[in-house]
Amino acid sequence: MDYKSIHERIMNLDPRIRLVTICDLNGKIMHSDHRVGVENMLSSEESKKSLELAVNAWKTRSTLQSKIGKGKYVLAEYEKIKRITMPLDEEHILYITTEVDADHSKIIDSARRETR
Repeated sequence: MDYKSIHERIMNLDPRIRLVTICDLNGKIMHSDHRVGVENMLSSEESKKSLELAVNAWKTRSTLQSKIGKGKYVLAEYEKIKRITMPLDEEHILYITTEVDADHSKIIDSARRETR
Protein backbone atom coordinates (compact mmCIF):
# COMPACT_ATOMS: atom_id res chain seq x y z
CA MET A 1 0.00 0.00 0.00
CA ASP A 2 1.32 3.45 -0.90
CA TYR A 3 0.77 5.25 2.41
CA LYS A 4 2.46 8.44 1.27
CA SER A 5 0.12 8.73 -1.71
CA ILE A 6 -2.92 8.12 0.49
CA HIS A 7 -1.64 10.75 2.94
CA GLU A 8 -1.23 13.30 0.14
CA ARG A 9 -4.70 12.62 -1.29
CA ILE A 10 -6.32 13.04 2.12
CA MET A 11 -4.29 16.16 2.90
CA ASN A 12 -5.38 17.69 -0.42
CA LEU A 13 -9.08 17.28 0.39
CA ASP A 14 -9.31 20.42 2.51
CA PRO A 15 -6.87 23.15 3.57
CA ARG A 16 -8.24 22.91 7.14
CA ILE A 17 -6.79 19.42 7.58
CA ARG A 18 -3.84 19.78 9.96
CA LEU A 19 -2.47 16.25 10.22
CA VAL A 20 -2.98 12.86 8.61
CA THR A 21 -1.61 9.72 10.21
CA ILE A 22 -2.00 6.19 8.90
CA CYS A 23 -1.32 3.44 11.40
CA ASP A 24 -2.03 -0.23 11.88
CA LEU A 25 -4.24 -1.60 14.65
CA ASN A 26 -1.21 -1.90 16.94
CA GLY A 27 -0.51 1.81 16.62
CA LYS A 28 2.49 1.37 14.34
CA ILE A 29 2.69 4.49 12.20
CA MET A 30 2.90 3.77 8.49
CA HIS A 31 2.96 7.44 7.48
CA SER A 32 2.27 10.71 9.29
CA ASP A 33 2.83 14.37 8.60
CA HIS A 34 1.45 17.82 9.35
CA ARG A 35 0.41 20.33 6.74
CA VAL A 36 3.26 22.68 5.88
CA GLY A 37 3.11 25.71 8.17
CA VAL A 38 0.93 24.02 10.80
CA GLU A 39 2.39 23.95 14.28
CA ASN A 40 1.90 20.81 16.33
CA MET A 41 -0.05 21.52 19.51
CA LEU A 42 1.22 18.38 21.24
CA SER A 43 4.71 17.18 22.05
CA SER A 44 5.95 14.03 20.35
CA GLU A 45 5.10 11.97 23.44
CA GLU A 46 1.63 13.54 23.73
CA SER A 47 0.98 12.86 20.04
CA LYS A 48 1.93 9.19 20.50
CA LYS A 49 -0.35 8.94 23.54
CA SER A 50 -3.27 10.53 21.67
CA LEU A 51 -2.83 8.11 18.77
CA GLU A 52 -2.54 5.17 21.17
CA LEU A 53 -5.77 6.18 22.91
CA ALA A 54 -7.59 6.53 19.58
CA VAL A 55 -6.39 3.13 18.34
CA ASN A 56 -7.28 1.39 21.60
CA ALA A 57 -10.74 3.00 21.62
CA TRP A 58 -11.26 1.90 18.00
CA LYS A 59 -10.30 -1.69 18.85
CA THR A 60 -12.57 -1.66 21.91
CA ARG A 61 -15.54 -0.45 19.86
CA SER A 62 -14.80 -3.11 17.25
CA THR A 63 -15.53 -5.83 19.80
CA LEU A 64 -19.18 -4.73 19.59
CA GLN A 65 -19.46 -4.78 15.81
CA SER A 66 -21.32 -8.09 15.72
CA LYS A 67 -24.16 -6.32 17.52
CA ILE A 68 -23.99 -2.73 16.25
CA GLY A 69 -22.14 -3.03 12.93
CA LYS A 70 -18.71 -1.90 11.77
CA GLY A 71 -17.55 1.51 12.86
CA LYS A 72 -17.58 4.18 10.16
CA TYR A 73 -15.76 6.96 12.02
CA VAL A 74 -15.33 8.62 15.39
CA LEU A 75 -15.31 12.40 15.75
CA ALA A 76 -13.85 14.12 18.78
CA GLU A 77 -14.29 17.88 18.84
CA TYR A 78 -12.16 19.97 21.15
CA GLU A 79 -11.92 23.73 21.60
CA LYS A 80 -8.90 23.97 19.29
CA ILE A 81 -9.15 21.00 16.89
CA LYS A 82 -11.32 18.17 15.64
CA ARG A 83 -10.00 14.62 15.49
CA ILE A 84 -11.42 12.05 13.10
CA THR A 85 -10.60 8.35 13.45
CA MET A 86 -11.81 6.03 10.72
CA PRO A 87 -10.85 2.74 9.10
CA LEU A 88 -8.62 2.78 6.04
CA ASP A 89 -9.06 -0.98 5.64
CA GLU A 90 -9.43 -3.97 7.95
CA GLU A 91 -5.95 -3.50 9.42
CA HIS A 92 -5.26 0.25 9.22
CA ILE A 93 -6.73 3.44 10.64
CA LEU A 94 -6.79 7.00 9.37
CA TYR A 95 -6.23 9.55 12.12
CA ILE A 96 -6.99 13.07 10.91
CA THR A 97 -6.93 16.34 12.80
CA THR A 98 -8.56 19.48 11.46
CA GLU A 99 -9.19 23.06 12.37
CA VAL A 100 -12.39 23.55 14.39
CA ASP A 101 -14.17 25.28 11.50
CA ALA A 102 -13.53 22.37 9.09
CA ASP A 103 -16.55 20.65 7.56
CA HIS A 104 -15.85 17.24 9.08
CA SER A 105 -18.75 15.54 7.27
CA LYS A 106 -17.35 16.61 3.90
CA ILE A 107 -13.84 15.50 4.90
CA ILE A 108 -15.08 12.11 6.12
CA ASP A 109 -17.13 11.48 2.97
CA SER A 110 -14.27 12.59 0.71
CA ALA A 111 -11.72 10.49 2.63
CA ARG A 112 -13.92 7.42 2.19
CA ARG A 113 -14.06 7.99 -1.56
CA GLU A 114 -10.29 8.58 -1.78
CA THR A 115 -9.42 5.37 0.04
CA ARG A 116 -11.69 2.90 -1.73
